[in-house]
Amino acid sequence: MKDQLDKPACNCGIVAIFGQEDAAISAYQALYALQHRGQESSGIVSSDGTSVYRHTGMGLVNTVFSDIKVLRSLPGDLAIGHNRYSTTGSTILSNAQPLLVNFKEGPVALSHNGNFVNTRSIREELVQDGAIFQTSSDTEVVLHLMARSREIDMASKMRDALDRLKGAYSLALLTRDRVFAVRDPRGWRPLSLGEKQGAYFVASETCALDLIGANYVREIEPGEILEIGADGLVSHRLSETAERRACIFEHVYFSRPDSKIFDENVDRARRKLGKNLAIEHPADADIVISVPDSSNTAALGYASRSGIKFEIGLIRNHYVGRTFIHPDQSDRDFNVRVKFNPVEGVLRDKRVVVVDDSIVRGTTLRHLTKMLRKAGAREVHLRVSSPPIISPCYYGMDFPTTAELVASGQTIEQIRMHLGVDSLGYLSLEGMIKAVSEDGGFCTACFTGNYPLVPEKSATKLLHEDAALETVY
Repeated sequence: MKDQLDKPACNCGIVAIFGQEDAAISAYQALYALQHRGQESSGIVSSDGTSVYRHTGMGLVNTVFSDIKVLRSLPGDLAIGHNRYSTTGSTILSNAQPLLVNFKEGPVALSHNGNFVNTRSIREELVQDGAIFQTSSDTEVVLHLMARSREIDMASKMRDALDRLKGAYSLALLTRDRVFAVRDPRGWRPLSLGEKQGAYFVASETCALDLIGANYVREIEPGEILEIGADGLVSHRLSETAERRACIFEHVYFSRPDSKIFDENVDRARRKLGKNLAIEHPADADIVISVPDSSNTAALGYASRSGIKFEIGLIRNHYVGRTFIHPDQSDRDFNVRVKFNPVEGVLRDKRVVVVDDSIVRGTTLRHLTKMLRKAGAREVHLRVSSPPIISPCYYGMDFPTTAELVASGQTIEQIRMHLGVDSLGYLSLEGMIKAVSEDGGFCTACFTGNYPLVPEKSATKLLHEDAALETVY
């Protein structure tokens, strides 16, 4: 389905809960709200203060937890959860999270969203030293390093392990009697804290807090280890400090528009992206349409600023699973038609502005342009609410290799001709950053090629070539 959607696949969704009766049920609800962040597997680990319980499965949240008996088998008022998306390697149950291991201090469960850029060399070192890995996930490296730490308390063990690891990560960790939430020093991936009647909730996006009725308190700070226990909240710090580099693509595409991430409302940011796009690339047209659903808000912003009427010109089929297979997988045009259908009455004889949030390979938009013209569109003007993507990501997004990116090595005019549109305009880097925050502090490596943290050479090969060792997002 990646070719069909032609979008960067995103990271995982994580949750943590402390002090809530039947915490696993709240974790299930939160994971349901975060389903867009990972659809390959789902899992929950809970604790009743004495024992720890785990259930994971392949597929969507409502598949893995389709039987209420499963949730009832996860008692306790502490829980962490995980929705998984992986980039390479096997999609198998052993890699489903949260991972659960036994330290000498007791059971420890871990959920991870992000990507470490130096785990391959550390993993090889650990294997040479006798470590036995049960999964192909880089998350397991964290647990091995923690287990080897000479520190006594769990927060210090985490600091010990993460001092050796570099990259983008948000983590949720559970022991018998407390939970921990951690963000990397650059704050690449979002993680928020909520509260409800004395219980605490941590989630990748605030839409999960909304669903379970928790009030947003604040972000987990970059470089923070937040310990949540019976004595309340205790904040620890990682040893490394760095300039903030939050992933700007969370605002462009990944996060739900009803979420607040990096202390900014996603809906507000996306509307501003569309408005800035209309200023930079106006069009003489009759209607504005979006490529649903991720570009809906940006299209509304474009229409508002341009004064061109917004219309629903494409209908998206929301019931096509990720595993839909056409007998001839080379028929990508059919794959696009399964996902989208044009509204002929809206499009016929119209000059159409199509707003999309990003272009990766360009395969979907090329087919959509043909569909729009076949439905009667007189002109098709494509507007993109982010700059051209020219570089792969090593911090938690599944982009293809540089050679597969349509904007790598091609001019805007060449891309326009390839897509078959009458005009093409990308939002500038400056316009994108101003739409999200005047203060900056964002990672824009996929648009610029300027990497805040350079991965070890083997990591670049790992992400694109080696299926034997898996990087989990």
